[in-house]
Amino acid sequence: MEGACGEDKRCSHLGVQSPWSIEEIEIGDPVKDEVKIQMEASGMCHSDHHLVTGDIPMAGFPVLGGHEGAGIVVEVGPGVDHIAVGDHVVLSFIPSCGECPSCQAGMRNLCDLGMYLLTGTAVSDGTNRVHAADGTPVIPMTLLGTFSPYMVVHKSSVVKIDPSIPFEVACLVGCGVTTGIGAAVRSGDVRPGDDVCIVGVGGVGTGALQGALNAGARNVFVVDPVEFKRDNALKFGATHAYPDIFSAMAGVAEVTEGRMATKTIVTVGELHGEDIDNYLNITSKGGTCVVTAVANMASLDVKLNLSMLTLMQKRLQGTIFGGGNPHHDIPLLLSMYKAGKLNLDDMVTRQYKLEQINDGYRDMLEGRNIRGVIRYTDADR
Repeated sequence: MEGACGEDKRCSHLGVQSPWSIEEIEIGDPVKDEVKIQMEASGMCHSDHHLVTGDIPMAGFPVLGGHEGAGIVVEVGPGVDHIAVGDHVVLSFIPSCGECPSCQAGMRNLCDLGMYLLTGTAVSDGTNRVHAADGTPVIPMTLLGTFSPYMVVHKSSVVKIDPSIPFEVACLVGCGVTTGIGAAVRSGDVRPGDDVCIVGVGGVGTGALQGALNAGARNVFVVDPVEFKRDNALKFGATHAYPDIFSAMAGVAEVTEGRMATKTIVTVGELHGEDIDNYLNITSKGGTCVVTAVANMASLDVKLNLSMLTLMQKRLQGTIFGGGNPHHDIPLLLSMYKAGKLNLDDMVTRQYKLEQINDGYRDMLEGRNIRGVIRYTDADR
């Protein structure tokens, strides 16, 4: 597999079960409805590691990784009137056209353009916009490929932001933070006084934690095997932290006098079907369990007590990108950051150069990061 770069410069290159590598690629000029962006920062999301493991199957290889980024517009194609050269932007990892039936129904995170996300062909004209040095088409992750100092994308994936926002925090709302907060306040509908359990407190889970607190949760229980992440969650405002789901069950039962968590939000790095029943068990009668973690797409096995699902009137809710509207939510969340209502600075544990991408993912897998961020420099371009 292969991963990322831009305009005849170095880029990350990925292979299944192999590390990322830096390669030369060529990125085409923007055509109608497209925007060319000089990338300044890219978040290192666990979803890109799923390309390495094969849990997310792509249409072919090589692959240009990265789907959580922020940068500056350097060129626009015909038909682009809401974005101009010099604008600071965040990339929405799911395009949002505003016109298809899903968008018109209020589900802009489920825009019909999402059907092209793993195909690698441009929304504008169905061609491959990125090529390796030998001419082989390169498939960009979710039609973005933020592990590259330049990119050309469809206008539906581009969201203009306040230029005063630092790029290294702005990039986080292109996926992880927006996904986590939305999982709590939209898909989970956390309300004042709710007791909330969050399983997995990396980047998405820390977003869910902040969303639950902003929504007025009474207790926020977090579950993570990594002590650093548990300690970090407590600093962000979690009320209780546990190393595993079974100790969490006992703790939640004690604090809630057996009622359990009104809302459970599952944001683990890799979802396994055999764990679903445990997540429902820690959820209260009439409660909701929100799943936004990614499992292997070929996996169909789920352990779930269907009788208890019915008799206890529980809900198992899937969600992607926070269940909201990226063109609305991204600027809104950044305005909350600017107002001091959302802590993004402390979510960025470390910053890396592009050539340190494997170090960054190693730190993620070994539990040393909440979110690692790649910062681009002139040397990358």
